Amino acid sequence: MDLGLSGKNAIITGSTRGIGRAIADLLADEGVNVAICSRNQDEIDSAVKALGARGVKVIGAVVDATDKDAYQSWIASAATELGGLDIFIPTVSAGGGIMGEEGWQTNFNTDLLTTTRGVEAAMPFLEKSSAASVVFITSTAAVENFMGPQPYNAIKGALVIHAKQLSLALAPAGIRVNCVSPGPVFIEGGIWDYIKTNMPEIYESTVAQIPQGRLGSAPEVANAVAFLASPAASLITGVNLVADRGFTKRVQL
Repeated sequence: MDLGLSGKNAIITGSTRGIGRAIADLLADEGVNVAICSRNQDEIDSAVKALGARGVKVIGAVVDATDKDAYQSWIASAATELGGLDIFIPTVSAGGGIMGEEGWQTNFNTDLLTTTRGVEAAMPFLEKSSAASVVFITSTAAVENFMGPQPYNAIKGALVIHAKQLSLALAPAGIRVNCVSPGPVFIEGGIWDYIKTNMPEIYESTVAQIPQGRLGSAPEVANAVAFLASPAASLITGVNLVADRGFTKRVQL
């Protein structure tokens, strides 16, 4: 199936490791020019080299996504350097487990504001695209109880709601907005790798709740994101695509 992505331009934030990197890799394989950012120069250099070897234009920079001015300025300059912007995918996240007021502030600033500020900065460029798409990376923790109440779950839930409302507001401009909500995803060096090593009982009990019998992977999440971001999904906007191997048990109506 031709996704119609070749020649498109994308910005993926937080994209040198994990899900963000898997998305950048897949889009580059599909012929998409990409701009990536993270806080680590060595990781940026390595990712730019690997992505560039796929024959696409690659832009990379060290950016603190929680610094509004620097972040929005980079998005505008990256879109300009790419020659336009068709796809915006904000993946920056503080992750779960940060509790109390610190957790609320951290997840609000890192997960929510980097997403909304990113869309704001990308909008002048997306409005000029004939196939504009925004994909939020949310979580099944936003749609079903998971490890008790915590700021991460609530903030990801807020992003799902915001994406739906944004999709309706931007539809007349031809801009689609969707979410992908992964379930537990195993990434080497990531949180589930840590849990497997240090809290094996939690890891095993989580796996036991997944009908397919294993955690997801970053490339599998990237597959879902690439489809929603692509012209092949032109009919789809305002959707929260749960990608979790059946981990959540709710019925989606």
